[in-house]
Amino acid sequence: MEDDVTIREQNFHSQVREYIVCFLLFAVLYIVSYCIISQYKRKSDDQEDEDAIVNRISMYLCTFTLAVSGGAVLLLPFSIISNEILLSLPKNYYIQWLNGSLIHGLWNLVSLFSNLSLFVLMPFAYFFLESEGFAGSKKGIKARVLETFVMLFLLGLLILGIVWVASALIDNDAASMESLYDLWEFYLPYLYSCISLMGGLLLLMCTPVGLSRMFTVMGQLLVKPTILEDLDEQIYCIQLQEEALERRLNGTTSNSYLHGNSQHHLHKELDSVRSQRHKLERRKKASAWEKNLLYPIVMLILLAGTTISVLLVALNIVYLLVDETAMPKGSTERDIGNASLSTFGVAQAVVEIILMFYLLVSSVVGFYSLRIFQELTPRKDDTNMTTIIGCCVSILVLSSALPVMSRTLGITRFDLLGDFGRFNWLGNFYIVLSYNLLFAVVTTLCLVRKFTSAVREELLKALGLDKLNLSTSTPDAESGKHVVNGHQKTL
Repeated sequence: MEDDVTIREQNFHSQVREYIVCFLLFAVLYIVSYCIISQYKRKSDDQEDEDAIVNRISMYLCTFTLAVSGGAVLLLPFSIISNEILLSLPKNYYIQWLNGSLIHGLWNLVSLFSNLSLFVLMPFAYFFLESEGFAGSKKGIKARVLETFVMLFLLGLLILGIVWVASALIDNDAASMESLYDLWEFYLPYLYSCISLMGGLLLLMCTPVGLSRMFTVMGQLLVKPTILEDLDEQIYCIQLQEEALERRLNGTTSNSYLHGNSQHHLHKELDSVRSQRHKLERRKKASAWEKNLLYPIVMLILLAGTTISVLLVALNIVYLLVDETAMPKGSTERDIGNASLSTFGVAQAVVEIILMFYLLVSSVVGFYSLRIFQELTPRKDDTNMTTIIGCCVSILVLSSALPVMSRTLGITRFDLLGDFGRFNWLGNFYIVLSYNLLFAVVTTLCLVRKFTSAVREELLKALGLDKLNLSTSTPDAESGKHVVNGHQKTL
């Protein structure tokens, strides 16, 4: 009897400990997410009225969604690190809280909250933000909430109907027809499986673009080496151009009929020229180690990360063709720390985690680089709540698909846990193989195109051929303008 009580007490304390750990982790993610959204949220929305209350509620829901996205990103890294720690220190008293039950619980909670955010909270936040109350009803928060719930109900019926028809067309056997009436065990996992496939395809589209775009982004943040360039001459030419534009602006102020679009256009052109001058002055003032050492090292790190990712995907393609165990699959085992899933132990685990974060950053950069998603790009202190909702949904879809993509591409061998391993399409050999092939081919093509165009432009600039007319115009990728004979023309 005492043994039974002791076992029940241990289970109770274990459950309480897991809840506390999960709550603390989520609290940290929520605070970080709130700080991030506060940096981009439009400050004019902070007025005390009905719309301000709606904006505040929508912001809290967006913060919750962004925190769940952070949890989805950290799932695989946290699981891999936990496995290696338990292998290295199996008997350590201070890490007994780190066990398989906690890891599985985190995976299940992230899966549950991802579904909740994607199908309930974010639609509610959007409809609540756009609602005004039904015609003829008394205006106020209650009327907007009622309209929002009605819209959510209609949207749920629409989605369930689409999923029901799609599943009935795909699987028309008796067992599948019976499962059509099981909402919790069939509809939601099937729907989330479709969303994960869409997220995987979105990652497949964004990540190769982001991997090539990362070189441009880091090139804008760092100071490039000055090879065969005369910065003093360039700064002098830019200053002359700036003075000419200022004289033209002073001339337009005395002519009232030139005040409209012409003056606005001149102001924009002057701001662009000043921006170029500041960049050139920063390059001139940069120290030698920053120009000649930091930039090449960062570029080599990016190139090494991209090359390793492509090589791992190519190796995974070979494994898929010769070994069926290379297929991504879910795991229901509760034991963590029994065996290392990395050939080279902790070192390989660290490299895998770094590559996962690198792919995530690249996918976000690629997402906002695509023309169809550029309108969702957040601006500091000037982003409305509708755009923030769109950004949170996009990041949630990308981050939820990141563990699946990492396992599908062979970046890691850690099996997917919880509902992440129940996705139907993970067992399809042709989908998994095609995904790996497309990622390797598209990433390679993006990098080849990026480096060949970059090398060509740098060679023309170094040889002075950019001032010729085949090269009479040199593109300025940042401002979208061409410099022609010392003057900028808008494309």
